[in-house]
Amino acid sequence: MKKENKPPENKFNIYWFYGLVIAILLGMSLFGGGENWSAVNKINVSNFEKYLNAGDISEVIVIRNKSSVRVTLNPDALNKAEHQITKSRNIFGKENISGPHYQFEVGSLELFEEKLEKARSKGIPFRLEFITVENRWLDVIIGFLPIIIIIGVWIFLMRRMSGGAGGAGGQIFNIGKSKAKLFDQNTDIKINFQDVAGLEGAKEEVQEIVDFLKNPKKYTILGGKIPKGALLIGQPGTGKTLLAKAVAGEAKVPFFSLSGSDFVEMFVGVGASRVRDLFKKAKDKAPSIIFIDEIDAIGRARGRNNFTGSNDERENTLNQLLTEMDGFGTNTNVIVIAATNRADVLDKALMRAGRFDRQIYVDLPDLIERKEIFKVHLKPLKISKALDIDFLSKQTPGFSGADIANVCNEAALIAARKNKKSVGKQDFLDAVDRIVGGLEKKNKIITPEEKKTIAYHEAGHAIVSWLLEHAAPLVKVTIVPRGQSLGAAWYLPEERQIVRTEQMLDEMCAALGGRAAEKIIFNKISTGALSDLEKVTRSARAMVSVYGLNDELGNITYHDSSGQGEYNFTKPYSEETAKIIDKEISTIIENQYKRALKLLKSSKSKLVKLANRLLEKEVIFKDDLENILGKRPFKTNQEKIEEEKLKNSKKT
Repeated sequence: MKKENKPPENKFNIYWFYGLVIAILLGMSLFGGGENWSAVNKINVSNFEKYLNAGDISEVIVIRNKSSVRVTLNPDALNKAEHQITKSRNIFGKENISGPHYQFEVGSLELFEEKLEKARSKGIPFRLEFITVENRWLDVIIGFLPIIIIIGVWIFLMRRMSGGAGGAGGQIFNIGKSKAKLFDQNTDIKINFQDVAGLEGAKEEVQEIVDFLKNPKKYTILGGKIPKGALLIGQPGTGKTLLAKAVAGEAKVPFFSLSGSDFVEMFVGVGASRVRDLFKKAKDKAPSIIFIDEIDAIGRARGRNNFTGSNDERENTLNQLLTEMDGFGTNTNVIVIAATNRADVLDKALMRAGRFDRQIYVDLPDLIERKEIFKVHLKPLKISKALDIDFLSKQTPGFSGADIANVCNEAALIAARKNKKSVGKQDFLDAVDRIVGGLEKKNKIITPEEKKTIAYHEAGHAIVSWLLEHAAPLVKVTIVPRGQSLGAAWYLPEERQIVRTEQMLDEMCAALGGRAAEKIIFNKISTGALSDLEKVTRSARAMVSVYGLNDELGNITYHDSSGQGEYNFTKPYSEETAKIIDKEISTIIENQYKRALKLLKSSKSKLVKLANRLLEKEVIFKDDLENILGKRPFKTNQEKIEEEKLKNSKKT
C-alpha cells in the first residue's frame, strides 16, 4: 500500500505554552512575596518553650496573617548536639546558619504572646518581632487577571472558528481552509450502485464517470477527455445525494464531500480561500472527485438583487469556483459533481460546457422504478407474505424515493403500535393516508348535518371521476378527518408525459363534482370546496396563460421558464389581455361546473346510495363503487398498455 506523505507535525504545541505559563504563575504565588526560600525544620510549641527556657533562642518572628512563628537560634546553641542535626538547608543545598532555624504553627496568637511576656519578665533574652507577609507576585497576577481572561477568550473563539479545539497553535488561523470531508480507500463506504434503485438513466451517466477514473486508457486511446463536471438536477428526495454516495463507494478514488453553505462565512474573502484550498487538496490527490451538495447556495446568478452595489462575498466565491473549474492551469484529473433542486437560479457561466459538461436530471420514479425502490426499503422490514409490491407501487404515484422510504418506516411503526408480528397491506395504506392526508383526528367534533354534507361532497367527486374517460381512476373515498381536510377522495393519477386539453378539462370537472353534488342535494353550497376551487383555478389559468390551450388568445404563453420573470415586477401583458385572461378562466370553470351538474343529475339515485354507504362505513374502496355504479366504462392507459403487452406475447 502506498504510504501517504503526511505533513510534519508542528512541534510547538499551544498547550505546552499554556502549561508553562500556569507553572510560572503558581511558582510566583507560592514562593514570592519576600519570604526566605529555604526549607525550615518543623517543631511544636513544647519544644519551643524548652529551647526558650534554656536560653537557646535569639530571635522570635510572629507572622500574624499566617498564625505561624519563625525561630532563630543563637551561635552557642547551634554548637549543641541536639541542634546539629536540625540545621536547615536552603533549596540550593547550602546550610542556613543565619536562620530562621525552626518554624511552628500556633492556635491562638493572644495566648502565645502572653507566654512570651512571661518569659521576658523572667529575664530570658530574645528579640521579638511581629510581621505581616505580603505576596507581591500574587498582587501582580490579580492586576493582570482581566487581560489574561480577555486573551484566553480571544484564543478560544479563534480556535472555534477555525473548526477545532485541538492541534497545533497554527490552527487558530485555519478559518480560510476547506471544510470538505474526505472519503478514500481508508474510509468504509457501504453504499454502491446496487443500493440505488431506479434512476437508471442517471446511474448510467455517473457510472461512466466512475469507469473513466478506473480505466482512463479505454477513453483516452480514442482521443476522449474526462468530463470536468456533472450537475445532478431534481426535486427534493429523488436521490441526488444518494447517487453521489454511491459514486464515492464505487470510484475508489479520493472523494471530497461538502455543502454549498460551507463556503459561506461572515468574513470577506473566506469563501474564495476555501474554494482554492479545496481544489488544491483535490489536485494533490488526483484523480479525485469533489461533490458539492446544494450548490445553489453559492452558484446563484450574479447581479441579482444587488441593490447596494457593494462587494458581494457570494459572488467572489462563485468567481473563484468558475476559475478553478475551467481557467488557466486547471487540473483535468479533478471531477466536480454537484446537486441542486434550483437549477433555474444558477449562473449561466456555471452551467456551460467545460464546467458542468453533463446535466443529469433525476426525475420522480415511475411505476417500475417505485417497485424497485420498495424492494430496497422493504428488506429490513418483517412484511406479510401476502403483501403485493405491485399494489404498493400503484398506490404511490408522484412519490419520491425519500417518500417511499418514509412510507415503509411509517407502516412499520403503525404495525408495531397495533402489536402485529408483521407489516401488512392495511398498514401501508394507513401509512400512505398518514403521509398524504395527515394524522387522523378521531376527536374532531362534526355535527350530523356537516357529516352528511361531507359524504355527498365526496360522493360527488367519486361519481363524476368514475363517469369521465380522462379523469384519474378512484382508489377510495373517506369522510374520516385527516389534517386540515374533513374528507377526501383518493385517486390513482396516470403517469403522463404530455397532457391534452380534454384530459385537463375532465380533471377540472371531477374536482367540481363535490360542489355540484351539494347544489343538487341541498340546493346550497359550502366552503368545503376551497381546495377544489384552488386546483381548478390554477389549472384553468395554466391552460390560458401558460400552455396556449385557449382559442381566444391563441398560441401564446406568458410563462418564463428561465426564472427571470420572478424579478420582473410588471405583467408581461396589457390590461386588455388581462381582462380576456380573467374572462376565459371564468368561462372554462363555469362550463365544467355545469357539466358536473348534468352528470350528477342523471345519476342522482346512485349519488344518494353512495353517500349513504359512506355515512355507514366512513371509508369505501373501488369494489364498493363497482357494486353501486357498475364497472367503469373506460380503460386506463396502464390497462391499455398491459393489454397490448398480452397481445404481443400471444403473437410471439
